[in-house]
Amino acid sequence: MYHLRLKGDHYEMGVKRGKIFNRGQISFPLQLDEFQLKHGKQSEAVLREFFPEVCEEIRGLSDTIGADYLHFVSWMLCMGCCMYNLEDNIPVEIRGCTAFAYSRGGRMIYGRNNDLPPYLREGSKSEIYTPRNGNRFNITTSSFINGEEGLNEHGLVAAMTFVMTDLKKIQAGFNSCFIVRYLLEKANNTEQAISRLCDLPIASNCNILLADKYGMMVVAECTPSVKNIREAETFDNGRIVCTVNSFTSDEMKPYDDANGNDYDSHKRYRVVIDSFSSEHIREDYVETTKQLLRGDYGFMCQYDNEPDFETVWSSIFDLKSLAIYRAEGDPRKKKFVVDSRLHDIKMRG
Repeated sequence: MYHLRLKGDHYEMGVKRGKIFNRGQISFPLQLDEFQLKHGKQSEAVLREFFPEVCEEIRGLSDTIGADYLHFVSWMLCMGCCMYNLEDNIPVEIRGCTAFAYSRGGRMIYGRNNDLPPYLREGSKSEIYTPRNGNRFNITTSSFINGEEGLNEHGLVAAMTFVMTDLKKIQAGFNSCFIVRYLLEKANNTEQAISRLCDLPIASNCNILLADKYGMMVVAECTPSVKNIREAETFDNGRIVCTVNSFTSDEMKPYDDANGNDYDSHKRYRVVIDSFSSEHIREDYVETTKQLLRGDYGFMCQYDNEPDFETVWSSIFDLKSLAIYRAEGDPRKKKFVVDSRLHDIKMRG
């Protein structure tokens, strides 16, 4: 996993990344069909309306590597949405992922397993952003510029999980990974993030988990046509919210187009909820969260019988202290290592 720091003007941050790509002789499979190119161009107009800064960052990158901006940003906006011909025409995108947040004993903890095809592991990144006129944040991503999860300096978590969408239902708008980036940079707490999210046009189905250091946490179940805010569940020992690769609310289940092909989403969801309600999560919250993510309490990351699919990283965030713990690979095999960069930046003022 790469560990990058970016700061300052958005265009210049894009230029810096482009220079890194040039040095590494990295090229990109910008193979878009007519449907994808149309979707990308229409979505770029939406992205530019709500988040023009990130468009300038992408332009800085595309200018530096010598790529056509509109084609490049279209490719990025199709990711996690309609990139059905990614990696030699895989018929559908495959993504797992389990994310949860819980409040207990005055602590706010977030955990995640990021489950993907292993070819995405080597290019994964944990990045610290210090943008001009925006929040400072850590974002973890199998792509770049956008991301699957993150924590900002105010103790706000934003994280996505992929939900299959029929291509006929996809509309111009933000894909889930750009939603995460936008909310980390623009919102200070869960309430602000919900307000901003509700105004965004959404391209395809996704879940967005939001949690802050004050204890407010929700999952926004999003489709191109409707959004539903799912509240946390309350138990005697605290509160928890969890999201996987399906819609959990009864009213949203008809919008889910996976037809059960979602890498045991229901099983993973139950393991998280049952582990919390049955007292598996004890006072050493970080350590027991590690055990949960490793699969000690049930199926979470045990994809041994799945060809070309695995947990490529696991994360734990302590929202109040801004401490981050990350296993860069299958958490059964890799140790969780402390990442203090965001905490240290916050302490320096």
